[in-house]
Amino acid sequence: MTRAAPATAGPAARVAATDWTAAAAELDAHGCALTARLLDPDACRSIAALYDETELFRKTVDMARHRFGSGQYRYFGPDLPRPVAELRAALYPALLPIARDWAARLGRPAPWPDSLDEWLDRCRAAGQSKPSQILLRYEAGDWNALHRDLFGDLVFPLQVVIGLDVHGDDYTGGEFLLVEQRPRAQSRGTVTVLPQGHGLVFTTRDRPVRSARGWSAAPVRHGVSTVRSGLRRSLGLVFHLA
Repeated sequence: MTRAAPATAGPAARVAATDWTAAAAELDAHGCALTARLLDPDACRSIAALYDETELFRKTVDMARHRFGSGQYRYFGPDLPRPVAELRAALYPALLPIARDWAARLGRPAPWPDSLDEWLDRCRAAGQSKPSQILLRYEAGDWNALHRDLFGDLVFPLQVVIGLDVHGDDYTGGEFLLVEQRPRAQSRGTVTVLPQGHGLVFTTRDRPVRSARGWSAAPVRHGVSTVRSGLRRSLGLVFHLA
């Protein structure tokens, strides 16, 4: 589903290294899809180290305090670090055809323009002005409860999480979880290990699934299983404002 981008490739080339037709099929089949490598190990370490630069962030959330699970995450402020901003901008046009196709199947409006900047301007005009990009940090024993990232009426239906550490070396456990509520059926769970530097595309709130009456929206929640050992960090890219 992917091909390797050159080591010196920029964000657009790294995003283009993913077979997005195959990724769309994976999303249809499983509700999530891994991308090609989006960040090399040095970039992963550099982004993970930003967590300690508190001036970059607008808010820190202690998950246990809010009963979201256990662990901590921080929302970036309006001035995103260049690698984060460039990666988000490169991913948006790749995800846009999938978002529009899903909206068509579900008979919903597709309000997302070709330009990410224009879409974010629409969010601001609707009163959604807070950045929603996050760095997440989990230590041994931490976990993330199943949830959906909905911050207002304007929602982009896909988001991306990027693993910043090496599963099995830097940490164990901490698998990414999806639970899909199937129409008139039991819920279905999917477990994915995040490879370092790769993105996992998944739905923000629901996705189209076939039913006897055509297409139905299946609600999907996501979370993280308990980290058994080590330190697990990830970058979350959300394409709407809060």
